[in-house]
Amino acid sequence: MNRYQYIQREIARVDGKRPTPLLSKHLKMAQSPFVFYRGSAQLFYADLQSHTIAVPEQCFSVPLTSVMGDCHSANFGFLTEEGSHGDTVIFAPNDFDDACVGYAHWDILRLLTSFHLMQRHVEGGQSGDYQLLDIDPQKPIVDLNDVIDAQSACLKRYVETCQRVIEDNKVLNEAMDTNPGGKLSKLYLKALKRSSTGDDFTSKSALAKAVKMHDDGLAFKHIPDKFTPVSKEDYKNLHQAFSPYMDDNVVDITSRHNAGTGSVNLRRYYFLVGPEKPHNEQSFSYCHIVEVKQQRTAAPLHYFTDLCPVNRLNPAHLTARSQRRMQRRPDLLLDEVHWDNSHWLVRSRHHAKVGLNPEDIAMGKKATEGGFADFGALCGYTLALAHCRGDRRSTRFASQAATHFNTVSNALIESANQYALQVIDDHRAFVGDLRNTNSSTAVK
Repeated sequence: MNRYQYIQREIARVDGKRPTPLLSKHLKMAQSPFVFYRGSAQLFYADLQSHTIAVPEQCFSVPLTSVMGDCHSANFGFLTEEGSHGDTVIFAPNDFDDACVGYAHWDILRLLTSFHLMQRHVEGGQSGDYQLLDIDPQKPIVDLNDVIDAQSACLKRYVETCQRVIEDNKVLNEAMDTNPGGKLSKLYLKALKRSSTGDDFTSKSALAKAVKMHDDGLAFKHIPDKFTPVSKEDYKNLHQAFSPYMDDNVVDITSRHNAGTGSVNLRRYYFLVGPEKPHNEQSFSYCHIVEVKQQRTAAPLHYFTDLCPVNRLNPAHLTARSQRRMQRRPDLLLDEVHWDNSHWLVRSRHHAKVGLNPEDIAMGKKATEGGFADFGALCGYTLALAHCRGDRRSTRFASQAATHFNTVSNALIESANQYALQVIDDHRAFVGDLRNTNSSTAVK
C-alpha cells in the first residue's frame, strides 16, 4: 500500500467516503494543508502508531493524562467559563471531541505541527497557492524562523508551568482571564463584549446571531447551510429525548450544519433554552443555546485501543469526562445521552466564543515582531494547565513532564516540522485526487 492509498483508507474509515468533491468536509479540507490537518486527525494517530512521526523515547516516561486529542492552534481561543452560565472570558482549549486519556506528547506534537502549517496557510494564501478569503496580500507574515521561535516558546512555557504546579498546586486554578495584550488584545475585547454583560451581547453573541424575535417570542433563524428547521415529528422526538437534560424550557430546536472541520459530517442540533416568551433585553439574557452533538470514537483510540480502561467509556461520556478534568470551570450544562442508536454530547454553547484563524495570528507587524511567539507561549501555558489538571491529587505528571519535555524540546520541534512537510505533501495529493474525481464525475 502506497502513501496515498493509506490516506484514502483512513479518510474513508472516518468519513464513510474516499476523497470526493461531493462531501462538504472534503471541499473544506482542500483549502490548505492547515485545514486538511484539522479535518484528518486520524492520519496523525495512524502515523504515530506506524512511527512515521518520530517520538523521543523519554516522552513515554511521562504519566498518562487527559488530552485534547485534536490539539491544534485553531482549537484554542477566547470563551466564557461555565459555558453560557458564566461571564469570565479566558483563553483556553475549546474543543474536546477527540479527548481521551493518552500521552501528553500527542497534544504537544500536534500543536507544534499546526504552528508550521499556520505559516504555510498564510504564505500560500498570499502567493495564490491556496484560494483563501481574508488573506491580506500587503501584510507581513511570519517566516519559518518565527515558527521555531513560537514552538520553542510553547515548550518553554509548558515546562515552566509544570514546574510551577510542582511548587504550588494552586496554580491549577489559574487561567489567562485578563487581556493578554499584543496580537490577541482585540480578540479578547471582542469576546468580552459578547458576554451576557457586554455591550454586544444582544447583537453579536452566539445567541444573538442564531435567533430572531417574533411577536410571541424567540426562534432560531432559518439560515441555509447553517440552521434548518426540524420536522414536527423530529422536534417531538428530540424534545422527548433531551429536554430532561436542559435547565429551562425548550423554546425552539433546529438542525445545525457545516460546523467545525473534523466533525462537519456528524449530526448536531441546537436547542434554544430559556423563558417561554422573552420580550425584552433582560429576559433575552436568561436564554442560551444548548448543543446536542453526535459523538464518534476519539481519533486516537482506533490505533491506541488498550492504553487506559477509561477510554472504554462511550464516546460522549469520555468527552464529557475529559472536558470536566481539563477545564478550570467546566460548562455547568454538560452531559451525555444514548439516543437513536448513537451517543450524544449535551453541552451549553458559550455566549462569547472567539476562535483564532491563522490570519489572526500569523500575519501583521505584531506577529512578526514577537506576537507569534507570544501566542505559542500562551498555548503552552494553557495546555500544560489542562494536562496537569488530569492529576489533581499529586504532582507526578507535572514532575515527569517538566523533566522530560525540557530534555527533548529540540527533538520535538524537529519532529513536528518534519511532519508538517509530510502533511503538505499529503494535502497536495488529496487535492489532486479531488480534481481527478471531479473530472471523472463530470465525464459521466
